[in-house]
Amino acid sequence: MFTGLISELGHITAISKGETSAIFSINAPRLIADIHVGDSVAVNGVCLTATAVSGTEFTTDVMIQTLSLTSLSQAKVGSPVNLELAAQLNARMGGHIVQGHVDGVAKVIALTPGEKWAQFDIEVPENLSRYIVNQGSICLDGVSLTVGEIRDDKNMVTVWLIPETLERTNLSIKKPGDLVNIEVDILAKYVERLLAKGDK
Repeated sequence: MFTGLISELGHITAISKGETSAIFSINAPRLIADIHVGDSVAVNGVCLTATAVSGTEFTTDVMIQTLSLTSLSQAKVGSPVNLELAAQLNARMGGHIVQGHVDGVAKVIALTPGEKWAQFDIEVPENLSRYIVNQGSICLDGVSLTVGEIRDDKNMVTVWLIPETLERTNLSIKKPGDLVNIEVDILAKYVERLLAKGDK
């Protein structure tokens, strides 16, 4: 489980693609002391497992299905990636409950700078829009954010990025047409499931 509060902006140093998986090497100098083989690490919001650790880098296997369903398919050597280690239950929990199980990808519409924050507009898949509510939580590329505005007619969601978020994550370099991983609030999906099942 994660919280959506990014711990480090790492960089991909190597990608080796096979028939059924790819191996990503990621430089994470700040977090590497706390990463061990077998640990879960959220990479742009995707829960992955560290398979090796060396120097300031760790490697992780990414299944082809994961690549096809997430924005990691666009990753290249040198790409910055948002990193978060699994949450510790003995510490304050900021953000919201994030599983690292990506529900889909959203398309960036615009990133508009402002005086104190930036407006970030994305187009979300129609099948996910029902789980998103104003002032609710949403996770984009692993970043816990608050929904500012919803336009159902365009399946568009607006969030506001404060300077710290822009500085500490890769959302600051997103351009129109880029894809971002989206994970909706797990509580909404549980409620839908309970209502659908009723008393059956």
